Amino acid sequence: MRVAALADIHGNLPALEAVLAEVDREKPDLVVFCGDVASGPMPSETIDLLRTIKGARFVRGNADRGLIEAFDGHPPPQMPGPYADWAAAQLDRPRRDFLAGFEPSVQIERILFCHAVPANDTDVFTVETPDDRVRELMRGVDADLVACGHTHMQFDRKVGHLRIVNPGSVGMPYGEPGAYWALLDGGVEMRRTDYDREAAAERIRAKDWSDAGQFASENVITVPSKEQAMDFMRQMEAKQTLR
Repeated sequence: MRVAALADIHGNLPALEAVLAEVDREKPDLVVFCGDVASGPMPSETIDLLRTIKGARFVRGNADRGLIEAFDGHPPPQMPGPYADWAAAQLDRPRRDFLAGFEPSVQIERILFCHAVPANDTDVFTVETPDDRVRELMRGVDADLVACGHTHMQFDRKVGHLRIVNPGSVGMPYGEPGAYWALLDGGVEMRRTDYDREAAAERIRAKDWSDAGQFASENVITVPSKEQAMDFMRQMEAKQTLR
């Protein structure tokens, strides 16, 4: 089975449109989204496009959960994701309920799809994380491959018999601008889709949102460097390991 794995769209509709056009040309058997789809500049429009994808499966991410909690008027959960309050205010009940229907994880044959780790949607690990910690985070997994998102950086590593991949972020990548995803077809093919980022930035800046210009400049035209991202992830992981 050929599966397209997409994660961390974060309401970047132009990036999603570009990736889906490429996915459509590849004609996979299934598309699986590994969470954090809407918390960003175009939440409603992104959800509306996702709802048109026949047969797609959706994993709940921490930012999806954060939008639901914000829409429902509850205190923000742990790691609610960026722009939760503003993005939640753009949703209506059907779009909120679409997010609420996401699954904690999805297993297709011997591939397990999750957002952060199989047990929760917040724990951070990267290519640098020691094998012993990764084994603990993957404890109880009955699969040959785990596909996860959350950290917005592509990686492909193996711990024991288990292969673990992150397809990267469609809408808020780190390292080099573009939209990242993966095609799983017996092996793993990491993909990067370029798109008209200047035009995308203009669409985002047109939103009635105080952070629109910053998002366009710092997540579309340019993006954080891998080292900046890794510094942040190291801090997050250090706090989590102390729990």
